[in-house]
Amino acid sequence: MSRLLKHAVEGDTVVVWRIDRLGRSLIDVLNTVKSLQQAGINVRSVSDGIDPSTKTGRMMLGMLATLAEYERELIVERVTAGIAVAQAAGIRFGRPVSDSKVIAEKLEIMRGARKAGKTAADAARLVGWSRATLYRHEQAATDITAVQSAASSVTA
Repeated sequence: MSRLLKHAVEGDTVVVWRIDRLGRSLIDVLNTVKSLQQAGINVRSVSDGIDPSTKTGRMMLGMLATLAEYERELIVERVTAGIAVAQAAGIRFGRPVSDSKVIAEKLEIMRGARKAGKTAADAARLVGWSRATLYRHEQAATDITAVQSAASSVTA
């Protein structure tokens, strides 16, 4: 959309499949159409048949943009409700829980490979990780060690 707005010049016509493709909300659509019209750029909607340069077209634009925003809100509500039902049924979202023993084993394999001269990316591939994952697990292990050291020095 930003590239379109940069390249469109006065006299051009922006053609969209549906008018709601011009923004995420009613205000976005109306502001986009208004800014295009102020720049001398025409707007046409193929499936809606809307021409915002006419009174009827502006009325239809407002109605369809409002309906499109309503439809998006309904979709968000349905998705949110579906997620809540899934979570209530015990489905967990997000990254899978990692087994700390497996991570520790992979870190040892990776450290051995690094001592043997392998790059971080090669060592990570050796255990099926990306380089970023390797660094994330190394940092987490360092943080855990630091916390354990601090806790043992406080209790001593």
